[in-house]
Amino acid sequence: MTKSKNKICITKSSLDFLALIKKHNDRDWFNANKDQFLIEQHYIEVFADALLMELNTHDVIETPSGKKSLHRIYRDTRFSKEKTPYKTNWSGSFRRATKYRRGGYYFHIEAGNSFIAGGFWSPNPEDLKRIRDDFDFDDASMRKILKSKNFISTFGTLQGEQLKTTPKGFDSDSKAIDLLRYKQFLLIRKFTDNEVLSDGFLNEVNKTFKHMRPFFDYMSDLLTTDLNGIEI
Repeated sequence: MTKSKNKICITKSSLDFLALIKKHNDRDWFNANKDQFLIEQHYIEVFADALLMELNTHDVIETPSGKKSLHRIYRDTRFSKEKTPYKTNWSGSFRRATKYRRGGYYFHIEAGNSFIAGGFWSPNPEDLKRIRDDFDFDDASMRKILKSKNFISTFGTLQGEQLKTTPKGFDSDSKAIDLLRYKQFLLIRKFTDNEVLSDGFLNEVNKTFKHMRPFFDYMSDLLTTDLNGIEI
């Protein structure tokens, strides 16, 4: 993190340290360089604090601090064939407050693979059924959001894992069949390394999160009401 013209920015050292982890992904090297890791992690915490402050100007976030938003650098290798102990990215997520604000915000900083994302990574079966029921009943509102200028220019298309067949209980001839096949509902915007290191990155990330709001507001409404619009 650096401050340039009173703007909080990601510093090149934060990306460079990740490259070193990728090259020396073992506990001995990491422990020998733990002090530098803590310095770089602090820079990311400061960036996340600034991002949280910006988010709270247009949404209500449950995550209490930038530090609390960060994901651990340590990989969970228990069920993975990949046994390297450390991640090669910085990442964090922000949870929206109260049961009436659904969805979450995510940032991922990695050389050559940085992106901002939001949405519903793993909706439970009840939520997924509720979403599909709504799309099957009337897909016009969601399609209006997905076809909006801000959505297309920021995210392109809705992303996420999809079924190859028709979900159980729905008609393959449904006009919303393309939406019904989604198992995840993700909005993703990628950034180049130069964009990540620029003075305007914080503002662009916040703007990206703002552009998620029509999608979040719609999904929040349908997930907190029944098909008759009655609060659940």
